Amino acid sequence: MSDLGRMLRVALASLVLICAASSATAQILRGFISDQATGEPLMGVNVALISNDGSLYGAATNLDGIYLVPRFPPGTYNLRITYIGYVTHLDTLTFAPQQTQVLDLAMEEATSRLGELVVEGDADDAMADVIAGLERIEPAAIERIPGPDVSGDLAAYIATLPGVILVGDQGGQFYVRGGEPTQNLVLLDGMLIYQPFHILSYYSAFPAEILRTVDLHAGGFGARYGGRISSVIEAWSRLGNNTGVAGSGSVSPFVAGAHAEGPITANGRFTFLASARQSLVERLAGPAINQSIPLQFGDQFAKLQGQISRNARLSVSGLHTYDRGRIGSEIARGVPTEVRWTNDALGARYLFLPGNLPILAEFMASYSYHAMELGPSEAPLRASTTGRINMEANLVHYSRRGDMRWGMFARTLTLTSELGGLYQELDLETEYVTEAGIYVAPELQINSELSVSPGLRVHHFPSKSALFWEPRFRAEWERGPDRVSVAAGLYHQEIVGINDRRDAASVFTAWAAVPIGSVPRAFHVLAGYNRVFRAGWQASADVYFKRMKNLYIAEWTARPRLTSRLQQANGRVYGLDLRMEYRRPRLGLFANYGLASVQYRAMQPELLDWFGSADYSFRPAHDRRHQLNLTASLEYREFIINARWQLGSGRPFNQALGFDGFLLMDGSRDVFTEPGERRVIYERPFNGILPTYHRLDLSVERTIVAGPAHIAAQISVINLYDRANIFYLDVFTLQRADQLPLLPSLGIKVDLG
Repeated sequence: MSDLGRMLRVALASLVLICAASSATAQILRGFISDQATGEPLMGVNVALISNDGSLYGAATNLDGIYLVPRFPPGTYNLRITYIGYVTHLDTLTFAPQQTQVLDLAMEEATSRLGELVVEGDADDAMADVIAGLERIEPAAIERIPGPDVSGDLAAYIATLPGVILVGDQGGQFYVRGGEPTQNLVLLDGMLIYQPFHILSYYSAFPAEILRTVDLHAGGFGARYGGRISSVIEAWSRLGNNTGVAGSGSVSPFVAGAHAEGPITANGRFTFLASARQSLVERLAGPAINQSIPLQFGDQFAKLQGQISRNARLSVSGLHTYDRGRIGSEIARGVPTEVRWTNDALGARYLFLPGNLPILAEFMASYSYHAMELGPSEAPLRASTTGRINMEANLVHYSRRGDMRWGMFARTLTLTSELGGLYQELDLETEYVTEAGIYVAPELQINSELSVSPGLRVHHFPSKSALFWEPRFRAEWERGPDRVSVAAGLYHQEIVGINDRRDAASVFTAWAAVPIGSVPRAFHVLAGYNRVFRAGWQASADVYFKRMKNLYIAEWTARPRLTSRLQQANGRVYGLDLRMEYRRPRLGLFANYGLASVQYRAMQPELLDWFGSADYSFRPAHDRRHQLNLTASLEYREFIINARWQLGSGRPFNQALGFDGFLLMDGSRDVFTEPGERRVIYERPFNGILPTYHRLDLSVERTIVAGPAHIAAQISVINLYDRANIFYLDVFTLQRADQLPLLPSLGIKVDLG
């Protein structure tokens, strides 16, 4: 730990000296840009200073609406602030030597041409705009995906993406480009969410009403993120309306929800945002189709935000979720298996622009807690709890040739598991783990077309005496309508999720520090191409490759539900994602296709007697080779019609050749009266292929205005032509479990303010 501490102190001192030296004699323009109607920050606003000789100095606002134009000569400049869909702001500013000016602006949304003011076009929420695995998801795009509820949800959108596999509409298990669900890092306002999707997979743990933007890093993510080897989903909530109280309420046979927001103080400097949802699917949707759907879930979110000074902002967020239900018709030891889990998270975020330096500092603290149980509530068969305290500091130093991003973090974790003897060699009780590290990620603008971002993350586990060096790299070249991007990186995951993927219906996961063997690691390399065509067309292509080592899987035994051992495996993933989008003011068409191949390779001495070789390769259950999504959104008169059709090739599953009985002769046994235990005789692992999956979802919505209220009514149908899509085939009972049948729904939503 002393070596890491010394390294952190030297790195911090060096970076501070560089920042201070490079900004000693600089003029600075900075500020915060927001929407005039709601006070929400606007991201991507272009701020330009133009001198009399035509020299241009500029910047764009970040996720928080903050911009900073550094290091330009003193003098008089024409100021031009532009953003698509908003009225352009023009002004003249004069800067004395070493002067810093702060200009905050609330921009007016453009509805028509207003006198001499310039009006830009409509805002863009493109679904085909991907940069080497990175996609920014806007709430407007989420609303274009049909679902069972009148309010959109992030889970429904993510399920349409070509590199994302959803094995069933129950369980909330999302696989991103070959990675396991526990290999995805999911953050909400900087808080880690261990189980981010509800037990009914149409819903995420946070509703669309609270979201400002979501970044999905399907691979090749930068040095700021670590501790996971597959992907990052980083969601940021809105600040809350600072001009007046607003809210909404909705109800459908699947879920009822409400949200409220508004100013806390008269000047609007402090705001609140809150939401709550409760599922109704077990009580309403199930009886409507005369079928039991034993799933319950709910979530509550609250956020307070304030501008505590002109240079500082503080926000505090909290989230609670719970889920309970039975997946498919799983039976374990003769007892109906119910799974339950909760998420609790609390976090604070402080943004600060210090003095006259071109620096943005972010300080974050959060606590995350996750608990999961399997079996009867009075006597669970297995249980796991995980708690994490996180502290981090992230800084951005702005310069004309690029930005220097760097930061450090420290964490403590408490991990507790009771596995009920499933993994014979593991005796997990309570573990205490510490993490600390530092990262550096400069973003360099080489010229007007090329930008590169090399990065390095040093991740240390003092409790395990392990130190990992993780280099990262991203680059983007853009000329006219064409954009080419590449990314690569090395990743490690010391805290792993332990589960049994031999059974497709098993979602129970226990978190632990690496229990045996070596730390899982992955190497990513990917490249993307994007082109914007005329007449509303846009297309993108992403190719990717992942090499994974030291993955954790269950050994193959004849008693899959009772006992197993844990072993390590290696894997590789490669794939191609293709997207095409057509946009017009009242029409949107989106098509994507994903081609992927996932393969695991492991060694188990016992298999030598079964199959003649201890070394074996197999396709895991989430390896869907082909996936196609077609989405359409049409505004016709007063109606909004959304449709989605999905096609997926069959996934691998475990075939059973037969069954026998097993009776341990450890004493006097009556073989005529004692039944023993049933065993399954496997084929080779995942040697069968399930049928092809396809489904059509449709929704029709109309909104009417009644005074201050906007009332939206939606009719939707899930699985319109009632396709019997298989969820899984139970290898222990040969019982088939299907995904949800045709499900009609009527939803009502009222927006106020």
